[in-house]
Amino acid sequence: MTDNKEKIIEIKNLKKHFETPQGSVRAVDDISFDIYRGETFGLVGESGCGKSTLIRTILRLLPPTSGEIWFNGRDIAPLHRKRDLKPLRKEMSLVFQNPHSSLNPRMTVYDTLARPFRIHGITKTKEETTIEIVKVLKTMGLQAEHMIRFPHELSGGQKQRIAVARALAVEPDVIFLDEPTSALDVSVQTKILKLLEATKEERQLTYFYISHDINLIRVVSDRIAVMYLGKIVEIGKTPLIFGEPQHPYTVGLFKSVPIPDPDRKIGEMSLQGEVPSPVNPPQGCNFNPRCPHAMDICRKEEPELKTTEDGRQIACHLYNR
Repeated sequence: MTDNKEKIIEIKNLKKHFETPQGSVRAVDDISFDIYRGETFGLVGESGCGKSTLIRTILRLLPPTSGEIWFNGRDIAPLHRKRDLKPLRKEMSLVFQNPHSSLNPRMTVYDTLARPFRIHGITKTKEETTIEIVKVLKTMGLQAEHMIRFPHELSGGQKQRIAVARALAVEPDVIFLDEPTSALDVSVQTKILKLLEATKEERQLTYFYISHDINLIRVVSDRIAVMYLGKIVEIGKTPLIFGEPQHPYTVGLFKSVPIPDPDRKIGEMSLQGEVPSPVNPPQGCNFNPRCPHAMDICRKEEPELKTTEDGRQIACHLYNR
């Protein structure tokens, strides 16, 4: 874990809403947090809470509705022209969830990896490009012979290594990993994660993981944020959040993780009911209809994300009184 306190990303009051016939979907709803250079930041939450939309908005693959996205000391939220956004594609990379669909089936590994080198002018000749591709392949535990293969000739683990290699090719500062191992076998997952960690240390990268796998986030992250219905409800150092979760949603989310112990009795689940519609979220705290500790104020006023004595940030009236 890094002790560096230099902020590489600062998110301030970020919103991303989508207009639908039913109304405005508040996928990302007034979110603020920081990411420090060299750390691994993890984001967890139920399906549909807005995790993928959040990282795509930070990457400027989606235009924000409002708010600020500070990257390396510059607010990139107002940028719209391709020529202004192009340098960001070199500084921030994304590894998609499904390696089977993120690689073009008609392109060889060489063609897939050569594109970022050509687009960003990193190499000038085919010989230089080939040399760089071999280097990045070896970083991912692959050989030069993989260059001539098509995706259908690769295993799932090899495809994801190629996807990671493509993200590394431009030597970014930050890599966003959207469920990077969910489509892979457990044994392959471990190998990919070890390669990612070794590469992070070697290249001094910053990682932003999002995953449904609570245990994965627990292992890889220095700090984690918990997201619910478009909002961040708790942020803190990983040992602190997992050792003593405080927000009722965080507690319920962690309790929902199955434990492979046949003698262990299934305890009462804290998460009751269904996730409300993001088109018509509840008044006050978004979690109040499902919260076992909901008070009158929870149904009237939205809690602010405030820093507690132990250093975490939490958005809950139980702790903000």
